Amino acid sequence: MQHAELKKINVVATFASFRTAKIKRRITPLKMMFESGEVLDISQIRRTYTDKVGDTTHIHFVIQSHDGRFFDIVYDSKKMLWMMVVELEENLLFNN
Repeated sequence: MQHAELKKINVVATFASFRTAKIKRRITPLKMMFESGEVLDISQIRRTYTDKVGDTTHIHFVIQSHDGRFFDIVYDSKKMLWMMVVELEENLLFNN
């Protein structure tokens, strides 16, 4: 069983006012950095969903890094910060 533990992360992201042929989402995370200094390039956004938490909105992204790892990361729209919720195991994502 996986354990969710919110950890602050730095994320390089595109914030778009409008969509284009190349920009499909209003917020697109591109790269993330952990406090340890580890940097991961994001190769794919597998899923997005929003979660209302009190008077703020959390925007979750289930992402895949270039090295094949999966993460649930969240953007807190009120605090304007990113957090890693959990590193996901691939078999939990694709196990029918």
